[in-house]
Amino acid sequence: MIIQSQRVILSTAICLSLFSCGKQQQGGLNMVKEYPVTTLQPTSTELKTSYPATIKGRQDIEIRPNVSGFITQLCVDEGAIVRKGQLLFVIDPVQYEEAVKVAEAAVEVAKANVATAQLTADNKAELAKKNIISEYDKQMAFNTLATQKATLAQAQAQLINAKQNLSYTKVVSPSNGVVGTIPLRVGSLVSPSSATPLTTVSDNSEMYAYFALNEKQILDLAREHGANNLVENLPEVELKLSDGTIYNQKGKVVTISGIIEQTTGTSNLRAAFPNPDQLLRSGNTGNILIPIKADSVILVPQSATYEMQDKRFVAVVQDDSTVKSTEIKILSINDGKNFVVTSGLKAGDKIVLEGAGTLKDGAQIKPISPEEAAAKLKAMTQTQPAEKK
Repeated sequence: MIIQSQRVILSTAICLSLFSCGKQQQGGLNMVKEYPVTTLQPTSTELKTSYPATIKGRQDIEIRPNVSGFITQLCVDEGAIVRKGQLLFVIDPVQYEEAVKVAEAAVEVAKANVATAQLTADNKAELAKKNIISEYDKQMAFNTLATQKATLAQAQAQLINAKQNLSYTKVVSPSNGVVGTIPLRVGSLVSPSSATPLTTVSDNSEMYAYFALNEKQILDLAREHGANNLVENLPEVELKLSDGTIYNQKGKVVTISGIIEQTTGTSNLRAAFPNPDQLLRSGNTGNILIPIKADSVILVPQSATYEMQDKRFVAVVQDDSTVKSTEIKILSINDGKNFVVTSGLKAGDKIVLEGAGTLKDGAQIKPISPEEAAAKLKAMTQTQPAEKK
């Protein structure tokens, strides 16, 4: 009897223990977690559309020789900043100096011939007045004078040409700028027909960024800023450099091509940027950022969304504090922090801000404000013991 009583007590204790454990597990499963929730309201924002751009100097001038000869002197190096009229190259001038001397001698000979012909013509004119010679002889003398004057003019033109060719042996910069690559060095034979230029001088005081927009994008800009005087109405643009940074000077679109290229379906645009620090150089690449204002739109933080099978979702909080996965459509452009929702949500909807991808449809949550969530996170961080060094 004693043994049987002990068995009954033991069995009852086991049942109570199992029932208690079951209650604890059930309470754990029914624990409602807190999630930060926000109510969506229409707002205004500024988005930036990005377009690949090629950067060139205000003008890139190929420096080519006007005369043939060997380079005897290189007066600048690659990357040098030069001023208009500064000497860049010297081409062997010897043959051109000799040509000038020959041309000068020819001019002197022609002048002497003109003087002689003038004396002869004057003499013939006096003799013709006295009827000593015929009118024919007189006219022949004046014709000879005219011929000698034409010869003198020709010799003077040849002298000018010879002096000009001599001046071409000193190759100077046609503008302020930066010297590019110098493929030919001292001793190289150059000529006006050479395929390779001596160098390129780029005027980098102002830089041009060339980019293209398709027909739809041009129409969108025209509708937003007005088709008439579109260039003047466009806002200032920014330049995103190849390293991801934003250039410290804002630019302005200065030209828009008047036609749509049939082969590409795009229209070319040019934006001008000041370059006081010479940070930009011809050949750089980047992206033009054009600001677009969006009014009365629904914005959702990118962290509140998640992707599934190439679709984007948010967790919408229902009136009974359960969540429902809702697909949304967004604009292709964004500010890097928020998405502009085009469909799927409306003003007044409540969405979960964090951890939406871990919730299943119908899950019960305890909504709290973002401020409460931040305060609790801060409190937890402060109460955690400092890590040992």
